[in-house]
Amino acid sequence: MLVSLTVGKVDAGVTVLLTPDKRLIEFPSILLPPNIISGSIVDIAVSRNSESEAKSEAKFTALQDQIYASFGASQPSTPVLRCRNATQTSVVLEWDPIDLATADLISLSLYRNGQKAGNIPRPLQMHSTKISGLAVDTEYTFHLVLRTTAGTFASKQVVVRTHKMTDLSGITITTGILPAHTREELTRAVERIGAKIVDGVRIDTTHFVTTEGRGVPWEKAVEMNIPVVRPEWVEHCESTGRILGVTRFYLDAQRPGPPGPNDTSSVASPSTPATTRQIQKDLPQTPAKNEGNKETEREEEEKRETKEESSEEENGTEAENEDKTRAAEEQKARREDKDTQEVAIRPGKPLKATIENVRDENSLDEKAAAPSPGDGASFQDVAL
Repeated sequence: MLVSLTVGKVDAGVTVLLTPDKRLIEFPSILLPPNIISGSIVDIAVSRNSESEAKSEAKFTALQDQIYASFGASQPSTPVLRCRNATQTSVVLEWDPIDLATADLISLSLYRNGQKAGNIPRPLQMHSTKISGLAVDTEYTFHLVLRTTAGTFASKQVVVRTHKMTDLSGITITTGILPAHTREELTRAVERIGAKIVDGVRIDTTHFVTTEGRGVPWEKAVEMNIPVVRPEWVEHCESTGRILGVTRFYLDAQRPGPPGPNDTSSVASPSTPATTRQIQKDLPQTPAKNEGNKETEREEEEKRETKEESSEEENGTEAENEDKTRAAEEQKARREDKDTQEVAIRPGKPLKATIENVRDENSLDEKAAAPSPGDGASFQDVAL
């Protein structure tokens, strides 16, 4: 197609061309013949280059295919969930590694009975989890929900039923340090009850059986809060035909047994006066000593009883006892003043004899003024 155009304004970069119907076209000056001026007429031939067009289209299509193959050909895979082990109160679930393709991970959540139980921490590294605190002989449903930038993908539901108390097949044991014969007996007992023994401490290990608390497996079991029990626990489970609690079979638990000859735990401590008197009564003594000390023992018992009664009365009558003590001290002071006056007015007696008589009289007065053990004078009784 040949087109004739009139040159209008000529500029260094762009030239204005006029069509026969007076339309303006801006045309690059570098593509026009040299030495043209305004008013010149130029002929421009226009044709379609089909070959170049086909090549360009093929190149663009190849680029699209490359982008699709890199970013759109695959998508995240749906999680595959399964039950690894079940016991009376716990379930261990596991799943295949998560395939995100070219998408980014948002979250991986676990659902129990249709309700969200929580998010899985580090889902790209962790491929199993343990759910504890379940009810015995109860059916549960679990499924995973994977959320990514490419969409949301939910796994199929897994139905799990916890075991009955008489079902021991869920017990998974890891053994620690055991004597050879004990290990053989434990292996046979585990086979009889339908349980299993695994190598190493795993997430589905329910009990760690050992006779010594040492070693790397034992440390790992303690770190994972797995019960560390003695081999007797398996024997008792087999004999009773049901799973038993582990409190009495912990490795560091005190083993019950008959009391030894030096065991004094059953002997009561002589903490009360009645027990003290009973022990003193049971002690062997010679007849002569018992007959000679009957009166002394009786007095000691009376004093001890008086002290007990006084200690009880002190809690409720402290103010009354203080008044009685103050009155007794004042009375004693008056007697001493009176005795001193009598000594001063007695004629014809030697000084030494007078002083001795005064001492004798004072001692008699103090004895007379001293209350009896049952009169409630607690401070005097305590002094005894």
